[in-house]
Amino acid sequence: MRTHGKKYTAARQQVEDRPYALDEAVPLVQKIKFAQFDETVALSIRLGVDPKHADQMVRGTVVLPHGLGKSKRVLVIAAPDKQKEAQEAGADMVGGEELVDKIAGGWVDFDAVVATPDMMRVVGKLGKVLGPRGLMPNPKTGTVTPNVAQAVKEIKAGKVEFRVDKTGIVHAPVGKTSFPPQSLVENASALLESIVKAKPPAAKGKYFRSITVSSTMGPGVKVDESRVDTAVKR
Repeated sequence: MRTHGKKYTAARQQVEDRPYALDEAVPLVQKIKFAQFDETVALSIRLGVDPKHADQMVRGTVVLPHGLGKSKRVLVIAAPDKQKEAQEAGADMVGGEELVDKIAGGWVDFDAVVATPDMMRVVGKLGKVLGPRGLMPNPKTGTVTPNVAQAVKEIKAGKVEFRVDKTGIVHAPVGKTSFPPQSLVENASALLESIVKAKPPAAKGKYFRSITVSSTMGPGVKVDESRVDTAVKR
């Protein structure tokens, strides 16, 4: 049976067994943090969809208004005519087929991958390497695009990709515990609004089933999903 340490238990005791408004839950998560590093704050959202059905898949991206508190290492795979554009936009690594070969050899020292459409013929070979890590470029998330500069700038600014998992839950970061509470609330609201916009027409009934906010090491705090559902649709 799993047991928690004294610090976790003490933090958990400060959380009431009730749902909180989002602007109450976020400051509480920050108040009860006990780790000695700047933890990531994340949302876990259980949706009323069945991801086994393709027409109920929920996936998308959002550029958080206050970023994530850390700049991602962005790799761009493009033809020579687009490589300079990517470098000027702030890409950390830029190249062509030689990068594909390097990744195929096991190198994955980056956080995001952008590719131009013409390079997908070779990037497609990396599915087994990039796919399990959630790094495979995809047109739906804006990472397969001829406009590499915009893609790089959005990722650097705090673009977050979200996707419902096989259990019907979306897990996504919204910032760091060191952020001002209002910045975290606004980031979380932007994420929730994007998930609402991504609601598939085939999804029926209650969309937000439960929402929990937590830090990396801390206990989860329940968010009142009925109040959030109403607020983000205004």
